[in-house]
Amino acid sequence: MKLFQVRKGQFVYYNNELHRVYSVKPMYKQSVHLMRLRDLSQHLSSAAEVEKYQPKELDSFIFNKNMYTLSKDRKAEEGDFILITNPNPDYLDHYSLNEIEVVAAVENKGVITNRSNGIRHNEYLLMVPGRHDQSNPIEYRDIQNIDESTLNDQLNVINDMLPTIGDVYRKNDSDTVIEAMVVGIKGNSIFLGCEIELPHEELMNTEKWEFLYNLLDK
Repeated sequence: MKLFQVRKGQFVYYNNELHRVYSVKPMYKQSVHLMRLRDLSQHLSSAAEVEKYQPKELDSFIFNKNMYTLSKDRKAEEGDFILITNPNPDYLDHYSLNEIEVVAAVENKGVITNRSNGIRHNEYLLMVPGRHDQSNPIEYRDIQNIDESTLNDQLNVINDMLPTIGDVYRKNDSDTVIEAMVVGIKGNSIFLGCEIELPHEELMNTEKWEFLYNLLDK
């Protein structure tokens, strides 16, 4: 891409992986500042190194170690993640293209997010947990022609999605706020710091638990 074509919020491929542009600073050689969606890590690149992608319904990708499929099948509900694909903010709202926010309340014409933004129903795509059978995976630009390095990247993605000691999770299906750290793993059982033991599948269910961070990243 040319530098003048790069805009904040665009989804782009960099090093074959899906990123979001969070800043463009023309005065620097590496002028495009990126966030890799699968782990929220930050990267720098030039405009020539990125390729734009427009997300659409039934695309699926990894966001912060969790898998989601974009959908229009229903309106968002409280606790859902949404991807803002058609932003039209009022003067009191502060959101832009392809921002990902969590729904805090639902109204007739739209939703209120955890960042106090009012977003109309026609401005977003719902991020449904999991990968739909008919979805289009977009984590990689060249998914049909996977070379050895890309295959290793995919294995790393899978490993990143598995819980490790020090991971902190928040319980989503509880009236009280519960945040707990993984303190032990034995087979398929995960042990959390609040004397909680649960199967791996339950912890990976994004409707019940949400990964926040690992203590080593702090």
